[in-house]
Amino acid sequence: MASSAASTTLPQTPDALPGVSPWMRRLATLASLTVLPSCLWRLALAVGIPMGWGPGSDLHHSYYPGRESLVLVLVTLVQEGLGLLSLGLVRRWGEQLPGWIPRLGGRRFHPLLAVVPAALGALALTGITSLGAAGWSEVNAANPDAPTGLALRIFSLSYVPLLLWGPLLGVLTVAYWRRRRVHG
Repeated sequence: MASSAASTTLPQTPDALPGVSPWMRRLATLASLTVLPSCLWRLALAVGIPMGWGPGSDLHHSYYPGRESLVLVLVTLVQEGLGLLSLGLVRRWGEQLPGWIPRLGGRRFHPLLAVVPAALGALALTGITSLGAAGWSEVNAANPDAPTGLALRIFSLSYVPLLLWGPLLGVLTVAYWRRRRVHG
């Protein structure tokens, strides 16, 4: 008979760290996934799928695919990459340089090298997404080419998860800082 503690733990990954709770690993995974819906929405637009923007908008599907698609793909790759960095706050590669880096591989780095950018990122993301969400209805009302109806709901459902990214990153950053102070 399995214990209840065993059923609540995540499987250990090769780069799992002592002192990282399963709860923090779940939060890191969730933080990294908050960017996925907006990235998928942007990629759909990049390949020319109509996403509800009118002909007067730069996001109208008639502009895609094309050179403009490269910008959307680049933004998506950067955003997805930054989202995945949340995992570094609970994984070994977030504390020491990978072994494949010549001469430096395997060395631990100072916690502030991760904490400062992560904390600044958490603050910036929280501010940007909150302001964007607060002003969205005004922007939408003032722009006759903005999505409405089902397209607006799809857009909103794609971007609402980003509101969680900054706060989750903040929680992960504080936990990382505390753990590194205790466990080195």
